[in-house]
Amino acid sequence: MLKKMYLNSMPLVAMGLLVSVCDLAGNAQQPAESHEATPVTTLNVQAREVILPVTVRDKKGQIVPNLKQEDFVLEQDGRPQTIKSFSHDTNLPFRLGLLVDTSRSQQNALPAERTATGKFIDQMLTQPADKGFLLHFDHQVELLQDFTASKPKLHHELDEMSSSTGGSNDSAGSSDPDDKGARGGGRRRGGGTQLYDAIYLASNELMMKQPGRKAVIVLSDGVDRGSKETLSDAVDAAEKANVSVYTVYFKGEEDRDNSGMGPGMGRGGGMGGGGYPGGGRFPGGGRMPRPGSGEQKVDGKKILEQIAHRTGGIAFEAKKKDSFDEVYAQIAEELKGQYLLTYTPDKPASKDDSDGFHKILLKAKDDKYQVVTREGYYSQD
Repeated sequence: MLKKMYLNSMPLVAMGLLVSVCDLAGNAQQPAESHEATPVTTLNVQAREVILPVTVRDKKGQIVPNLKQEDFVLEQDGRPQTIKSFSHDTNLPFRLGLLVDTSRSQQNALPAERTATGKFIDQMLTQPADKGFLLHFDHQVELLQDFTASKPKLHHELDEMSSSTGGSNDSAGSSDPDDKGARGGGRRRGGGTQLYDAIYLASNELMMKQPGRKAVIVLSDGVDRGSKETLSDAVDAAEKANVSVYTVYFKGEEDRDNSGMGPGMGRGGGMGGGGYPGGGRFPGGGRMPRPGSGEQKVDGKKILEQIAHRTGGIAFEAKKKDSFDEVYAQIAEELKGQYLLTYTPDKPASKDDSDGFHKILLKAKDDKYQVVTREGYYSQD
């Protein structure tokens, strides 16, 4: 069986936002044996250019595949920008990250998640240059399979995947005192859900250098317990790595009776609209409110919606265990229906930028279309 790799054993990568889309041709792995290899599309982006993955739907929710550059209006930090290129190229390779919550609240959903995730892998990795990785998280974050184009490798690790608190992958229960396991090693053996750490590490350590179209899919109830990174840190890392995060909410067993949440809102995402409820960008830390503390219960679905919204992904809800297939089909449609837009900012980054973050607003001239892309980017300076 493949030896498991843990994220805390890999060095952190300090790279700029736009490096990840350069030199695709030089980084694309060629198949060992291929008599009729599919040509790999490359995307040549200059140092200051910004690339945006863009999805457009009509009022009926259908993907709109035939728009042109002149159909859009783009702003950065409130200033109009000129779109340099606009294309709908399905041959540009995918880099996909699959992040699965294996905490106790999600145990009953794991069999359905395995089946649906396996079908999604088969559907999305269709070119030799397409690659994916598999990571699971509970009280620790474990990389089960690093980037690979091999579907059998991903399927094998997916089939073997279980919670770190039990089963064949129980590193937390190791008798070796030096076995620190994944990030957060040495923690108690009890429950945990290091959602924020998983997104942060997947973005910062795995996706940062990767070329092509990049997306992370997170399956979770959205409630973090025990992460070292804050939610804001996790989303910032995804933005810096130019990663769109697609979230799939499934209400955990622990939350079914006392969640206090209303009916599901279904799909989220899109441009515009506010920060986290209660003010500010995002709540910090992974600490759960203690019983009787008077703190408001965390709404995991809203957290997942905010993560997807800010990174240009889409938030989904799997209301039943047998609905994961349908959700994955919608994610595949989103990814394959993306346009790619590039532009060069009219104003170079300066030391006066408060945090180096530049707000982007992209709209269709026809208001019957909903445009989904990320909220902005971090400058390299």
